[in-house]
Amino acid sequence: MNSTTIEKMDAPLTDTPPPMLAIQHLRKVYEGNGRTVEAIGDVTFSVKQGELVCIVGPSGAGKTTLLRCIAGLLAPTTGEVRLSGKPVSGPSRGMAVVFQEYGRSLFPWMRVAENIELPLKEKGKPAAERRRLVTESLEAVGLKDAGGAYPWQLSGGMQQRVAIARAIAYEPQVLLMDEPFASVDAQTRAELEDLVRSIWARLGMTIVFVTHDIDESVYLGDRVVVLSASPTTVMRDVAIDLGQSRNQLTTRSEPRFGELRSQIYTLIRDAKHVTP
Repeated sequence: MNSTTIEKMDAPLTDTPPPMLAIQHLRKVYEGNGRTVEAIGDVTFSVKQGELVCIVGPSGAGKTTLLRCIAGLLAPTTGEVRLSGKPVSGPSRGMAVVFQEYGRSLFPWMRVAENIELPLKEKGKPAAERRRLVTESLEAVGLKDAGGAYPWQLSGGMQQRVAIARAIAYEPQVLLMDEPFASVDAQTRAELEDLVRSIWARLGMTIVFVTHDIDESVYLGDRVVVLSASPTTVMRDVAIDLGQSRNQLTTRSEPRFGELRSQIYTLIRDAKHVTP
């Protein structure tokens, strides 16, 4: 056996890449007016590249606070967030956020295409590439002919599609969604849920989706991270084994869907009655 062979045998195996998103012992405390409020106690979980993970918990559990910390919009008191192994210390170009209040996130005096293009300008994308990304993102959300309209000319569901188009045009590594369908009617909500899953499957995006709707979390997610009441910790990380091909009618009527829904509902119900 020659030295070259020995070197090859002794060479270390390829390191396992870090998760796309890692939240490590994140804690958030608010202080003011003589009060101290521990909103997030100790939250740790990770998200692999290409996963769609939903976050649920009791009302007031700090879901939005957690998402803002992940996005770098809010500094944690202790702990850290890592994106592809690198610490997140502020708003990151690797992440885009879709908020619940889509109406406030769109500029009413700018046309739809201009709303989508604005963050691409700030990112320094050339004009030709900006136009391509705007066109492709509008097609992805089923609004290819809406680029010339103003947001106020569109329905609530269409405005939220624009907000999603703007986020995916930004080409983020991670898409963060904060209860994005809470303000639309049930039919539109179902359509938007299927839209998110189709975009996720087509683009291979990593998505973290915060919702208060247990059924929605089970329908959308690969996993559901269940948070406790405040001060928040992770109660359970539930794998959703419903397969990748899902349908609003058949999937929701499957016995396994009901079992998963009941499991998560019970966790959240019990969390409300646990004294921190």
